[in-house]
Amino acid sequence: MSIILRNQLEEHTSLSNEEFDYIMSHFEAKKLKKHQFLVQENENVEKNYFVISGCLKAYHVDSNGKEHILQFAIQNWWITDFQAFFNRSKATLFVDCIEQSEVLGLSFDNAEKLCAEMHKMEQFFRKKSNSGYVALQQRILSMLNNNPQERYDKLVLQNPILFQKVPKKLIASYLGVSRETLSRFSKISKL
Repeated sequence: MSIILRNQLEEHTSLSNEEFDYIMSHFEAKKLKKHQFLVQENENVEKNYFVISGCLKAYHVDSNGKEHILQFAIQNWWITDFQAFFNRSKATLFVDCIEQSEVLGLSFDNAEKLCAEMHKMEQFFRKKSNSGYVALQQRILSMLNNNPQERYDKLVLQNPILFQKVPKKLIASYLGVSRETLSRFSKISKL
């Protein structure tokens, strides 16, 4: 289980076994069932989660009850309500499991402690945050500039595994299209 996290950390910095064991001592492993919540709206957000296996989604439900998916997370990705986690405020998002999942949770205090004690961890989280900002900016620009077909094609190209793990209804929500429109895109792409 921890080898997945170690591999991600070592993409950015080398770690001794002792350093990695110390880092792991700050994480809490959690196994989750399909549809189980990690984060619920209006609750405190205690942890940032690293996905070991499974698939999760972060989403907002508007006043009409419509679900707006902000993020999917599969193995090797991080997920939480980041605004609530970093601001230590109540969640405005839900995070739940699309399928049975395993995660490693890192509390805000433990993340701060690791960063204060280990320059390597501070550097790792800075790089991950920067990557996240870039991905968010790209997603917003794609929503503004690309038509739905282009957004679908880009998602298929960048994250084909999502189409094996995530129901089409949820992918349609993520792309901001109807389920019927998504089916049409799928047929066009196969031609």
